[in-house]
Amino acid sequence: MDNSFEPGQIESKWYPRWEANGLFAPSASGEPYCIQLPPPNVTGTLHMGHAFQQTIMDALVRYHRMRGYRTLWQGGTDHAGIATQKIVENQLAAEGKTRHDLGREAFVERVWAWKEQSGSTITNQMRRLGASVDWSRERFTMDEGLSAAVRRVFVQWYRDGLLYRGRRLVNWDPVLMTAVSDLEVNNEEKDGSLWSIRYPASDGGEGLVVATTRPETMLGDVAVAVHPEDERYQALIGKTLQLPLTGREIPVISDEYVDREFGTGCVKITPAHDFNDWQIGARHGLAPIVVLTLDAKINDNAPEKYRGLDRFAARKAVLADLEAAGLLVETKKHKLQVPVSQRSDAVIEPMLTDQWFLDLTRETLPDGRPGGRKAIIEPALAAVRDGEIRFVPDNWATTYNQWLENIQDWCVSRQLWWGHQIPAWYDEAGNIFVGEDEADALAHASTPPVGALRRDEDVLDTWFSSALWPFSTLGWPGETPARAAEWEQFKAFVPSNVLVTGFDIIFFWVARMVMATQYFTGKVPFREVYINAIVRDAEGQKMSKSKGNTIDPLDLIDGIDLESLVKKSTASLLIPQVREKVEKRIRKDYPAGIPAVGADALRFTFAALASYARTINFDLKRADGYRNFCNKLWNATRFVLMNAQGDVAPADTAPATEAERWILTRLSRTLAEVEAHFATYRFDLLAQALYEFVWNDYCDWFLELAKPALAKAEGPAPEGGDAAAASTRRTLLVVLEAVLRALHPIMPFITEELWHETLRSSPDAQGGAASTPDAATGQSISVRPYPRAADFATDDAATAEIEWLKAVLTQVRRIRSEMGIAPRKEIPLLYAGGNATDRARTTKFDAQLGFLARAESQRWLDAGDAEPAAAAAIIGEMKLLIPLAGLIDLGAERARLEKEIARLDGEIAKSGTKLGNFGEKTPAAVVEQEKQRLADFTSTAAALREQLARLQG
Repeated sequence: MDNSFEPGQIESKWYPRWEANGLFAPSASGEPYCIQLPPPNVTGTLHMGHAFQQTIMDALVRYHRMRGYRTLWQGGTDHAGIATQKIVENQLAAEGKTRHDLGREAFVERVWAWKEQSGSTITNQMRRLGASVDWSRERFTMDEGLSAAVRRVFVQWYRDGLLYRGRRLVNWDPVLMTAVSDLEVNNEEKDGSLWSIRYPASDGGEGLVVATTRPETMLGDVAVAVHPEDERYQALIGKTLQLPLTGREIPVISDEYVDREFGTGCVKITPAHDFNDWQIGARHGLAPIVVLTLDAKINDNAPEKYRGLDRFAARKAVLADLEAAGLLVETKKHKLQVPVSQRSDAVIEPMLTDQWFLDLTRETLPDGRPGGRKAIIEPALAAVRDGEIRFVPDNWATTYNQWLENIQDWCVSRQLWWGHQIPAWYDEAGNIFVGEDEADALAHASTPPVGALRRDEDVLDTWFSSALWPFSTLGWPGETPARAAEWEQFKAFVPSNVLVTGFDIIFFWVARMVMATQYFTGKVPFREVYINAIVRDAEGQKMSKSKGNTIDPLDLIDGIDLESLVKKSTASLLIPQVREKVEKRIRKDYPAGIPAVGADALRFTFAALASYARTINFDLKRADGYRNFCNKLWNATRFVLMNAQGDVAPADTAPATEAERWILTRLSRTLAEVEAHFATYRFDLLAQALYEFVWNDYCDWFLELAKPALAKAEGPAPEGGDAAAASTRRTLLVVLEAVLRALHPIMPFITEELWHETLRSSPDAQGGAASTPDAATGQSISVRPYPRAADFATDDAATAEIEWLKAVLTQVRRIRSEMGIAPRKEIPLLYAGGNATDRARTTKFDAQLGFLARAESQRWLDAGDAEPAAAAAIIGEMKLLIPLAGLIDLGAERARLEKEIARLDGEIAKSGTKLGNFGEKTPAAVVEQEKQRLADFTSTAAALREQLARLQG
C-alpha cells in the first residue's frame, strides 16, 4: 500500500464503484430502515449545514445497512418555486425580457431546461461527501409521480371540505408579486421613525394622537382603538374622528388588544394592511379598505393626490401634507423589525388577496363532517403526545406542540408559474370545479358549468408538495400500475425511522408531514425526529457571506489556495466596504488558504461535534486534527500488514497472550458504547469512543504490546515463541478489520481502502461473525456486518493485568521524558513495597518490561534495603524506582518531585473541600468515591515526600 494517505485518490475511486454496484439499494432481508433526505432546493449548492446534516444521516444509514436492515435512504430535490423561478427570470432580464414575453408554457419549458442543465449540482456534491443515497430512486417534487400525489391530495382535501378559497391577509412580496410563507421572510432590525399623528374629533374637539411607523397605510384606516379600561379615552369610545387627508370619518372603538402603556395608548386600525388589525377588524365587524396595489403603489381607494405613487413616495407625501395641516405632532427615531423577502429583498406587505387555504382551525364543518382541527391537527398532536413520534432532544416537542396548538389556516397558493398548478377551474359565473384533471372536475360537479372553463393560474406553496415527501416518494397514490406496484413494495418504509432536520423547519415541514401522512396513509411519517444543531464559525458567529466566515465543505475536502479563496468569497459582494472587510478577514484567518483534509476527516469532525446542543462551533483546527487521525489509522494499517507476513493462527485459535485478550475486551466494550450512542444519536460520544480506542488502545498500546510477541524475527522472542507470534498476528488483523468496519459509517472512504488492503494481505482475517465477501456484494466493506460487542470475548482478569503493565510503562516513559533520559537508553528498574500480586506481575511481565521499557535489569528491594537516589513513581501499593546515578541531574529530579507533591496537595485540598460541602442528600457512592480519591492522593504524596527526603539527604 502507499506510504502516505492521500484522500483525493481514494475518494475518486470508491464512490463510483459503490454506486455502479448498486450497493445503496435496499437489498438486505432484515427489518426495513428508512431515512428520508430533506430535499434540498434544486437551485442549491452544498453548504456546511447540509454537510453536517448529511454526515449524520449517512452514518445512520451505513450503520443500519451493515446491521442487516433493509435500508433505504430516499433522496431527491425540491423544485423550490420562488427561488428557481427567480433564477430563470434573472436570466431573462439579462436578455432584456420578462416571463410575460415568453408566456406561461414557454417560460415553464425554459425552467425545466435550466433544471436539467444545472439542477444536479448539489446531488453531485453530496456524492463527494460520501452520501450513500439510493440514487436509482432519486425523486424531484415536480416529477410525474409526485405531481400525481399533489393533485390527489389537493382534490381529496377539497372534497372533504378542508380546502377552500377565500379573501384573507397574507405576506405579499410586491416585487415577486406573490404570497410568501413566514419562512421566506426575514425580520430585520432597521433604523426608522415613529410618527405621532393627530386625528381630530368629528365634533371639532382635539381628538386622539396615534403613533405609526407606516403613515402611508393611514389612508386605509377604518378605526382608532383604545383599551376599554383606559380612563383617558372613555368619553371618546363610540364617537368618530376625522381621518386626516381623506375626508372620511372613522369610529373610536375599545379592544383589550391595545397596550395602554405603549405610546399614547391609541392604535390606528388598518385591517387590510396589518395582521393584528385584521383580527381586531374582524372582531368589530369593520370592513377592510385596501389602499395598495399588488406592486405596492397607492390605489384608487385613496385620495386622488396619492394614487399611483410608490408606497415610500406616498409616505413622504403624506407626511408633508400632515405637517402642512398641523397634524404631525412628533417625529422620533425608532428601531423597528421590518419584514423583508428572502428572495427579492423587498419589504413585505400584509395584503388582502384571494388565496387557497387549508382549514386547520374548525372542529366541525357546516355539514357536520370533521373540520381541520379535528381531522388534521388533533391527530398530529396526539402522535407526539402518545409517543408514536419522539423528538431528540425531547425539548423540541414543546416547539412542535405550541405551533400546532396555535395554528392558523394554511395559505397554500402562490402567484407563480413554476410549481404545481392548482387543479381548479372556474366557469364564467365564478363557480369552482376541482379535480385531478378537467374531466375529473366536471365529473364531480354538482351543477353544469356556465360557459367555458379557465384553469386557476396559481401554483401550490412548495411546502405543500414537500409535506407529502414521506409517502409520495414511495409510489403513493399508485395512479398507474407501475406506481401501484412500487407503493405495494415500498410502503413498508412508512413510517421511516428518523427524520434528521433543523429546528427552523419544525413548523413549516415537520408538522406538515405529520399532518399529511397521517391523513392519507393512516401512519405517522417517521418514528423519531433528530433535531441537529446549527453550524456556526469557530467563534460561535452565524455564518454569513457578508462576514466572510462561510466555508464551502468542498474547499475543506479538496483544499483551496488563499487567492482563490479570496476571489471566491468576495465575488458576489457588491459593496466595496464589505468586500474589503471580508478579504481582510480571510487573509487573516487563512493565510495559507485551506489545506485539504478529505471527506473522512471532515465527516469525523462533524460527528465529533454533534452533541445535543442548539449550535456547534466549527473550528478548522479540529478538521486538521482528524486528518491526523486518518494518517494514524493509515500508518497503523501499514505496520500491521508489514508484521502480518509470517504464520497467522487459525481462526478458531484462542488468543495466546494477555495483551490480545485485553485489546479484544477493550474492543468489545467500545462497540457496546458505540451501539448505545447510535441509538441515542450521540455522535459526539460515539466518535470519542472510537477515536480513543483506535488512537490510544490499538495504535499507541496494542501495537506496542504486540512487539515482544513479534520479536522472533529479530532474535529470541521475549514472549511465547511461534504460537504467540502467530496468535498476535491474527489478533492484530482481526481487531484492525473490526475497527475499519466500526469506523466505516463515519469514515467510508479510508476504511474501504484499508479494508481491501487488509483483505489482500490476509483474506481469512475477517473479525467476529463475518465471512469473506464475494463479487456479488461488490466486494465492499459497506455491506459487511457491523461488528458487535458480543463478537469478541472479554477477559476482565487479563484486562487488569495489562492495565497494570500499562501503568508501569507509562510511569517509566514519564520519568524518561521528564528527566531527559533517551528512549533507547537501557535503565535499571527497582521495585519496593507492593503486594503479592505486584510481585507476581513483575515476574510474569519480566520479558515484556525488559523489551518495552528497555530495562537492563529488574529486581525487588528487600525489606531492609536502603533505597538509592532514584526517580520514583507510585503504582497502587508498589513503588517503581529508576536509580539516577549516572542518568540524570539530581537537582532536576528534586524539582520534579516538589512540583508533583504541590499538585497532589492541591488535589487533597480540593477533595477535602468537596467532602466538607457534601450534605445528607449527597449519594453515598459519590461520597465514597471522593474519600477514595483523597486516600489515594494522600498516600501517593506521602511516598513522594519520602523519596524527596532521600534525594535531599
